[in-house]
Parts: sequence; C-alpha cells; structure tokens
Amino acid sequence: MGISESGTFTRGQATVFTSIEELGQLTRAMRKAGRPVALVPTMGALHEGHLALVKAAHSIPGALVVVSIFVNPLQFAEGEDLDAYPRTLDADVEKLKSVGADAVFAPSPREMYPNGPRTTIHPGEVGRILEGEHRPTHFAGVLTVVNKLFQISHCDHAFFGEKDYQQLILIQQMVTDLNMGITIHGVPIVRLQDGLALSSRNQYLSDQEREISLTLSAALTAGAFVAEEGADKVLSIAREILAASPEIEVDYLELKGADLGEAPERGEARLLVAARVGSTRLIDNVSLPLGIGFKNIDGEGNSASPVQ
Repeated sequence: MGISESGTFTRGQATVFTSIEELGQLTRAMRKAGRPVALVPTMGALHEGHLALVKAAHSIPGALVVVSIFVNPLQFAEGEDLDAYPRTLDADVEKLKSVGADAVFAPSPREMYPNGPRTTIHPGEVGRILEGEHRPTHFAGVLTVVNKLFQISHCDHAFFGEKDYQQLILIQQMVTDLNMGITIHGVPIVRLQDGLALSSRNQYLSDQEREISLTLSAALTAGAFVAEEGADKVLSIAREILAASPEIEVDYLELKGADLGEAPERGEARLLVAARVGSTRLIDNVSLPLGIGFKNIDGEGNSASPVQ
C-alpha cells in the first residue's frame, strides 16, 4: 500500500503524494486487489469544472480516484504564462477533500522530468489545427505529460473536460493509436449562470474584461441556435457577435466535425473559439446538431440546448 508524505493513506481524504514510486505503490496495490484507478489530470487552481471531473470519476464503481496537480512546463511556449500560472496546492487539496478524492499526485518538475524533456509524443495532423496552429509545441507537451501520468498512476479510466475539446480528441487518439487500454471520459463544460466557461485563467480578468469575455459564449450560443440553417449561417452569426466587441482579439472561430475533421452537412458538429481579452487567452466551444437544429432532434442523443 502506498504511503504519502504524512505516512498514512485514508480513502476520500485527498492524501498528497509527491513521489512517483509512492503513488505507484498505492495504485499497483489497488489494481492487484481488483480496484480500478480513475485519474483526473489537472494543473491545479481548481474550480467547479475540475470538481465535476472528480465527481464523474466517482461514478466508476469501487474506483480509487487520483487527481494529479502539475503545471507542466512542456506545454507552455516561450512567452506564455508558465511562471504566472496560479499555484494554489493547499486550497486545491481542501477542495478535493470536499468531493472525496482519494489521492493527490503533486510532483515537482524534477520528479516528472529528471532527464529533461528528451522523449515527446507527436500529436499528428489534428494537433496542427486550431490550438496547434497558434501554439505549435503545445500538444506534444500535453500528450507527453498525460502519457506519463497514465503510466505513473496505472489508471484504467481518465477524465477530461470538454472545454479543452481538441485536447480531449487528441488524448483519445493517443490511447487508441498506442493501444493503451484506458477508457477516456469527456465531461461537459461547467459554466457560470451568465454562460462564462469556468477556467483557471478567468482569475486574470479584470471586472470589465470578464464582462467582455461573455461575448465568447454568447457567440457560440447564437451560432448553435441557427444550426438548422447550416454551416455558413452558424459562422456568420457567431462572427457578427464577436465583431461587435472590438476589444476581443480572435485567434480562430471554426466549425468542425465532432472528430475535428470537416464539419458534416448534417450531424453533430463543434463550434470552437479562441480569443484574447486583454492579456488573457480564453478558449470555448459548443456542440451543435448541424443541419438539424435543436428543436428537431427528437431523441437523437444530443443535448436540447446549445449551452452545456
């Protein structure tokens, strides 16, 4: 049985582990006892969106729920906010206790990369579009650390938010292509009542910038509501709303298929946006029934509203 820094482990108490070996002792023992391991990878600065992932992980019967907190230097390019990224481990652990997480893996960069970033995973074509076009080294860093966390935690299940939709698609691709035998679960975006998608980066926003940032979800929602009228209408309506807020610097607004391939004429699609509000870069997305429309779904398995 793995033992934490404090020398004890009690389920549901968000026991902190900083050593790969100690966490491995715990997760190997659980697997040997027939208990599944459910991993929730995060970079900390936890909010209700992260806690929704932990709650979803608890849906796996008998699972040991492990939450990793690691600000991964590999996924930040030069000039991005690695040093400024919020680090709030004590507060994060208290939040994880409140939702019954079993273990918290909080390694140092030296623990994760003792030999530096020598071996990385190439994300392929899907990693070159959208976020990959604007942050070309980002997804190699994401997939590398996620792969390491999968190996370290010996997980059977892993939970990721749909807000980072391209990341979710690429992680599923990696698991499939590399025969990892791990079930990937996507969890819907958690939003505040006004539609703002929860993000650790929201805390960078001033009050005025936060108000402006609501334009992103408003544009996605408006685009989704005209899904029945096809791709051109979806994009033109969303662009119109974004253009009405010149303070927003849009990196991209794109309509893709659910797999991030070409959008279908009729079927499930994804409308994705990335933009800067002040110095803060935000991303958001929404699922929509392209060429069908929400009012015509009638049990086709999609949500009845464009805001998840």
